[in-house]
Amino acid sequence: MAEDSDDEINLGEIFATLLEYKWLIAAVTFFATLLGAFYLYIATPVYQADAMLQWDDKMVGGGGLGALKDMSALLGGDATATAGQIEILNSRMVLAPVVDKLRLDVLAEPKYFPLLGRAMARRHDGSELAPPLFGMSSFAWGGEQIKVETLEVPKALIDEPLTLVAGKGGQYQVFDEDDNKLLEGGVGQPAAKGDIHLFVSQLTARPGTRFKLVKQLEQDVIDFLEGQGGYSVKERGKQSGIIEVTLKHSDAVLLPVILDEIINGYVRQNVEYHSVEAEKTLKFLESQLPGLKVQMESADAAFKHYRQSKGSADLALETQGVLTSIVDVDKQTILLQQQRDELRQQFTAEHPRMQAMDSQIARLKGKRGQLDGRVGSLPAEQQTALRLQRDLELYTKLYTEMLNNAQQLRVSKAGTVGEARIIDPAAVASKPISPKGTLILAVSFILGLLLSVMVIWVIRSLRVMVEDPDKIEKQIGLPVYATIPHSKTEVALAHDIKAGKNKGGLLAIDYPEDDVVESLRSLRTTIHFALLDADKGSLLITGPSPGIGKSFISKNLGAVLAQSGKRVAIVDADLRKGHIHREFGMQREMGVSEYVSGTASLGEIVKPTSVPGLSVITTGQRPPNPSELLMHAHFGELLDQLGDLFDILIVDAPPILAVSDAAIIGRHTGATLIVARAGKHPIREIEQAVKRFNQAGVQVKGFVFNDMDTVRQRYRYGYHGYVYNYSYKKEKD
Repeated sequence: MAEDSDDEINLGEIFATLLEYKWLIAAVTFFATLLGAFYLYIATPVYQADAMLQWDDKMVGGGGLGALKDMSALLGGDATATAGQIEILNSRMVLAPVVDKLRLDVLAEPKYFPLLGRAMARRHDGSELAPPLFGMSSFAWGGEQIKVETLEVPKALIDEPLTLVAGKGGQYQVFDEDDNKLLEGGVGQPAAKGDIHLFVSQLTARPGTRFKLVKQLEQDVIDFLEGQGGYSVKERGKQSGIIEVTLKHSDAVLLPVILDEIINGYVRQNVEYHSVEAEKTLKFLESQLPGLKVQMESADAAFKHYRQSKGSADLALETQGVLTSIVDVDKQTILLQQQRDELRQQFTAEHPRMQAMDSQIARLKGKRGQLDGRVGSLPAEQQTALRLQRDLELYTKLYTEMLNNAQQLRVSKAGTVGEARIIDPAAVASKPISPKGTLILAVSFILGLLLSVMVIWVIRSLRVMVEDPDKIEKQIGLPVYATIPHSKTEVALAHDIKAGKNKGGLLAIDYPEDDVVESLRSLRTTIHFALLDADKGSLLITGPSPGIGKSFISKNLGAVLAQSGKRVAIVDADLRKGHIHREFGMQREMGVSEYVSGTASLGEIVKPTSVPGLSVITTGQRPPNPSELLMHAHFGELLDQLGDLFDILIVDAPPILAVSDAAIIGRHTGATLIVARAGKHPIREIEQAVKRFNQAGVQVKGFVFNDMDTVRQRYRYGYHGYVYNYSYKKEKD
């Protein structure tokens, strides 16, 4: 069968890690989602209003230099006209009057309790003032209102927050940031002191409630509207002339008022602008009309004189066509030159509009030259008649058109029509555009998952613990004799013994079908072969550090060995913290320390248990010098005598990295096993434990890997990662 690929193993490892930290993931994700819900509660809703305008220069009618406008359109002068109107809508010329009229540069609002206060006040829907929370009446909790008609302060107090404190009977006091009183007054009455002028038209609050007052710079308010206010102007469709204006604000009532004032102000300014322009153009036309009239009358007199002298001035059909073309070209040239003279007051000769106009005039002059060539081929009398008739028709058309335009401008000057009109006034959506509840909760949930994974990664990076028994074999080069799975039954049993609910008990005896016991049976077989080449039948069991389950292994392994017919003795040589006596319901006294010190005999310290073939030698009284006691010759004699009495001797020793006791004991035993607990040690700690024994001249036979999470290993390695369990159970009838 093909081996699992690295990718599959890695995926299994990732899934196993996530499963191991599932409660951490759940807690972090829940907390992040809770933060998202809290943000939704305290976040101020933002509403959006939109309006629509139409800009079309044809709406002004034919007034003004209508022909000149047509010429400008031909030159491409209106290609960016809508873009120009968008810039006007974004200009201070439009926005500043709105700020001034609606007093948007005056910020007046209640002071709320941090974080929660504004949200609680926003949700208050009663007609009365909300009661203060915990008696904190200086904060607003709902129902408070203030309306400031006028706030004028010196430059030093611009953008500086002031505090208005409500008093009794509509009275109030105003303080600066240093709590200096600036002035006092009453609702509905102007208040002034020095350069400070204040008029409060409405104040609804309990005495002591504080309000925030700020006089802002006009430009700062405009910048806010265009920035956080989301003020946006754009054209809908390419060159459609339809302009969409949007604005965002937390006040759904004030929002459409602001936007309507913006678009109405823009339309009003557009009308005023065209009224002024109509007056300017009218003056220009009126200055041109007398000269054109003289030229028209002179051309008429010359043409009549020519007809009287010649008797006839009729032109051939072909010549009449040339005349019409010449009149049209000359008319366009004169109009363009007049418009150029007018624009020259605004633009330099290098401006694109001026250059485009010069190019158009040059093109018309070129066309005029071609027509002059055709005229040159005519008879002299026809040329003269054509020239005179051309002058008459040209000046007559120019004079008549300008006269009509002047008449229209007189009407337009007093009119109310501009190039812009409102299609849709401001309208506000019923629901706020932010915050978006579903999106924020989803993002919070995802961020919680990502954050929990990052926390797990940091934990795993900072504490690289051995989770895999194969890592011990590969890096240390010693075999792992047995892998002991985690047992919930043993955890409950140990808890009952510690709490006094159970005087003693062994997992191997009370729950012989537990997976742990089956693993210990496998260890029993391995130990049998490990001790074959040893000169002694004694086995030292220790660990790198405390809390790894070495005593659990010792006592249950002893029981399993005894069940196989062996005579087994467990020696609790952890003279500092040994507690094996508790599991067997015995007393600590009369044990190792008494024998070594010569106060007890061998027969007095060997204590049989309820398990046939299993005896226990407890620690005895705790000595002040455990290491010196273990180095005494009597301790070695004790192990030798016990070795003669029992088939297998299991010595439970203290952790090797904590004290040197295990190294001392190891010189008197036939084999040494180190118990390592899954997820408890970095590999370096296990290496140091082996090194300590080697330095003491004690050879470590191998390891017992304890408390392994079989569920985690199953996902890490697939179906290869479980602990095999095959045992006979009592059948039920």
